[in-house]
Amino acid sequence: MSSPTKIFDEYDIVLAGGGAAACIIAGRLATADANLRILILEAGPTTFNDLSHRQPARFIHHISPGSRTVRVHASTPTAALGGRSVFVPTGQCLGGGGSVNFAMYTRASASDYDDWERVYRNPGWGSQDLIPLLRKTETYQLAHGGPTHGRDGPLRVSYGGKFIDIGQQFLEVARTLDPSRASAPDADSNNLDTINVYTRWPKWIDAETGYRSDVPHQLIYPLAETRPNLHFVTGVHVKHITFDDDNRATGVAFTLNPLFHPDGPTETRTVRASKLVVVSAGSFGSPGILERSGIGAASVLGRVGVKQRVDLPGVGENYQDHGIVLTPYFAADEAETLDHILRNDEGAIEAATAEFEKTKQGLIAHNSIDFGIKWRPSESELADLGPEFRKRWDAWYANAPDKPVLWIGSAGMLIGDPTLVPARKYFTVGAYNEYPVARGHVHIKDASDVAAPLDFVPNYLESLADVHLLAWSYKFMREIARRMPHFRGEPPVLHPKFPAGSAAAVIPHAEGAVAFDTPRIVYSEEDDRAIEEYVRAIFGTNWHALGTCAMKAREEGGVVDSHLNVYGVRGLKVADLSIAPGNVSANTYSTALVIGEKAATIIAAELGIVGV
Repeated sequence: MSSPTKIFDEYDIVLAGGGAAACIIAGRLATADANLRILILEAGPTTFNDLSHRQPARFIHHISPGSRTVRVHASTPTAALGGRSVFVPTGQCLGGGGSVNFAMYTRASASDYDDWERVYRNPGWGSQDLIPLLRKTETYQLAHGGPTHGRDGPLRVSYGGKFIDIGQQFLEVARTLDPSRASAPDADSNNLDTINVYTRWPKWIDAETGYRSDVPHQLIYPLAETRPNLHFVTGVHVKHITFDDDNRATGVAFTLNPLFHPDGPTETRTVRASKLVVVSAGSFGSPGILERSGIGAASVLGRVGVKQRVDLPGVGENYQDHGIVLTPYFAADEAETLDHILRNDEGAIEAATAEFEKTKQGLIAHNSIDFGIKWRPSESELADLGPEFRKRWDAWYANAPDKPVLWIGSAGMLIGDPTLVPARKYFTVGAYNEYPVARGHVHIKDASDVAAPLDFVPNYLESLADVHLLAWSYKFMREIARRMPHFRGEPPVLHPKFPAGSAAAVIPHAEGAVAFDTPRIVYSEEDDRAIEEYVRAIFGTNWHALGTCAMKAREEGGVVDSHLNVYGVRGLKVADLSIAPGNVSANTYSTALVIGEKAATIIAAELGIVGV
């Protein structure tokens, strides 16, 4: 494994950032050309054979207080969020978010990528161009995979080590309560066009080993042992890009990250790149590197005293995310959940670990999420969503039948603040908005301190279309949750504060599910106001940030062209989720991977490398 003392003075390619896309690029290029010298510089630690990364059930520890494998960004408090900030975690380790996230396997709709090509005018980025690269990344271990899925890629996809009863019950209740939509336990909702099917949900988990399937363990760590041309260095902060007098990128300036090297030297070092610098630090990190290098808006750079090299006002703009509402419910004592494992109950962990070591199955090989649907409304549901959302529907969804509006699913665990509720078993139901109206920005507030807080204004819930959609989802999911056999009540502190005497009042304790034929709750205007306040108070991020170095025309706020070249300079590309010009209807790991695959092919073609 590489270390800061083993950095050469020069490489052919230097990658500033070591997330999923960077690891794909480095792995593909190093495999194709053993003489191409490649360096990855990553702010966080290595993850090599660390069970907190490898065992899927341990994911929640990475967003616990004190975690060093994520960096958390606090948004500016706004009235739309009840005067609070939202805290957005981003991966800070080799592999990025894909090595610490929920390991949900979710793909975009074909029209998302077609928009990248047609609406934003990026030739070669449509769905027909990207589907072969999506296939290339994966080994789809489920029997029902169709032609959009791969069978011999480095990353494995399965259902994980167990089909927990929480997921089974949510699926059964949903299909009965909502017969207007299709239901099939083994449907493929990730073939880029299927929507409105209640189904079991796959995961980035290897069915044979039970481990999380991430890029470092499948590509980078094995290659680093056998390919002397590939180096990765962890625990370093990229300060800025260096340039020659012709505005060609010549290298990267960096320092040791004191979080991981508290006694290390503090001076800035520079490593040269003879062919190319690739910025791949994510939607928060990449615009910051560009701005500290003098690339960005004059107003942003002037405030922090950075001399402008290139006037590129799109840097740090176009921030997009998926906003989510997660609502917990009390579960029966016999329910299959991850709660005891996540609370570090020694007995539960020992039992689950013993099963995992023996069979590579069970709760350790699981992420708690077994059910999901890419949901699109009927005409009657559209009416319930209100006039603000109707305008959004007409402008964005009506002519794109493969675009879902919400992802809805269940988790066999408490997702929420454990200090507010008793230690017991829970299940959580959640929905996230696939294409929020909200657009925001991310900018530096310090010219040189990489760890300084950012000017982060996401504009979450400023549009009533976003608010009303999530408020409706709470009502819809609640009807399903209360009918599940494992339902044992609603934690009042984690539900809306309905007025006294409301027909919608929470059920704090229950012996079992409400009767299936119980009429659906009728909400008053006061109830609706309570739900809206609840949505604003509990709204969170899916940590699906993208768009802040958008691949668009320069005059339209773009930062890179369709070959990922940064406008106004040479020898510098950006390749990560920040280049996405528009949102995608999915958890973003799959899109980060395909951006990495596409970038590798672009770079290989430019350098005359074959076999990528």
